[in-house]
Amino acid sequence: MKNIGQRGERKRMGQFESIRNEQRPVPSRHLVQALCFVLFFSVMNATMFNVALPEIAAEFQLRPSSVSWIVTGYSVLYALGSLLFGKMADKYPLKRLITIGLLLFAGASALGFFSNSYALVLISRFIQAAGASCVPALVMLIPVRFFPPEQRGKVMGVIASTIAFSSGLGPIVGGFIAGHFHWTGLFLISLAAPVALPFIRKALPDEEPRSGEKIDLVGAGLLGVSVAAFMLSVTQFNVWWLAGSIIMMGLFIMRVRKVPNPFIRLSLFRISAFVHGLVIGFIALFAVFGIFLITPIMLKGIHGLDAQSIGYVLFPAAMLAAVMGRFGGQLVDSRGSRYTLFIAFIILSFGLLSLSSVTGLSPWVIALALPFVNISFTFVQAALAKTVSSALPKEQTGIGMGVFNLVNFMAGAISGAMVSKAAEFDWSVLNVTAVGMPSTYGTIYFILTLLTIINIVYILAKLDRERTIPVIRQERAHEG
Repeated sequence: MKNIGQRGERKRMGQFESIRNEQRPVPSRHLVQALCFVLFFSVMNATMFNVALPEIAAEFQLRPSSVSWIVTGYSVLYALGSLLFGKMADKYPLKRLITIGLLLFAGASALGFFSNSYALVLISRFIQAAGASCVPALVMLIPVRFFPPEQRGKVMGVIASTIAFSSGLGPIVGGFIAGHFHWTGLFLISLAAPVALPFIRKALPDEEPRSGEKIDLVGAGLLGVSVAAFMLSVTQFNVWWLAGSIIMMGLFIMRVRKVPNPFIRLSLFRISAFVHGLVIGFIALFAVFGIFLITPIMLKGIHGLDAQSIGYVLFPAAMLAAVMGRFGGQLVDSRGSRYTLFIAFIILSFGLLSLSSVTGLSPWVIALALPFVNISFTFVQAALAKTVSSALPKEQTGIGMGVFNLVNFMAGAISGAMVSKAAEFDWSVLNVTAVGMPSTYGTIYFILTLLTIINIVYILAKLDRERTIPVIRQERAHEG
């Protein structure tokens, strides 16, 4: 029996070694630092233009619905581009894709700086989105492809910290540049992203294009139009966009069933862990992005803070999230995604409940509750990325992570539209948790709390415990 146990242990170690060798881990420190550098500018570019919209509207004499395309159009193309880059990553070398994306991003940024018409501003932003969309797709994929499983959570934690930090810093940087210089200066910030490209190219191993199925461009187009129309129907509250989205999705499904090599295989959605990860991620990102949107509006509406003061209230939470993200990744590696998600949503529920209680108190009291939201967000990002990527077959990792990113973007768009609409009505009577003055914002925070609790129940019911963690620990002990 002892010999049988030893043989089984050696077999597990052999499997682990083959997986590790197959993934060819690269020098993590330099690669992760370079990836986070470009991710920082990609995410910040998506958020810092928000505060400049009034200045842009005034300069070109635009209505709010027209100038909002600077943000809406960017978000739609960013989401679709992330999906397309994820699909292409299953066939083409990552080094080539990230080079094309970053050079496109930088070129559009230079064009935007010299824009003298609103049409040129929109063109620059759309090209920016097309190029920058390579970053979330490939940054999430590189840890999966080139790092061993016991290190992925740590890497994902660092990436999630960067997302949280750059999201919080974006409005502050945008407000400072737009307030002290000219809003076109926002385009110059993104020109720094390609600085890290030589380091990324050096760290990534050389790959050959994979032979096999071609990318179904017709299917990609149908899906892209469907998703774009759906996001526009949500952000513009337009039923005709929704009808168009449904029609295009129907045509896409017919295309998937007809062609031998579809853009997305429906079998992907028969992987239970992948589907559960998408559901959990959608609910989580719906709640978190709702908080990110409604909190600045609340600080302006209730407390009368200007953009710079709002930035001061939000910034400490973003900084703490950046510091704690690495710990969240380590927790994923040591205790598993299910445990980390459970802890993260407990923290998030506490933060939301606190916010629902203190909206009428001092802004600095609100600032004390915000870190619970931002820190839990980094934990959720790291845990979900590992859960989803681990469930995917190797040949569909790129498109699978692309779908994961797309669902996250859609959750943010839907949350932003619904939460901003809800804030237009008086729900203060339902703010039963208020310590000070009841408010509509407190009610919204409380509803998001209930949604987070539902997510906790879903995790406990649907997400399996990881069974590979003890084996990895044993293998580490043998290696030591």
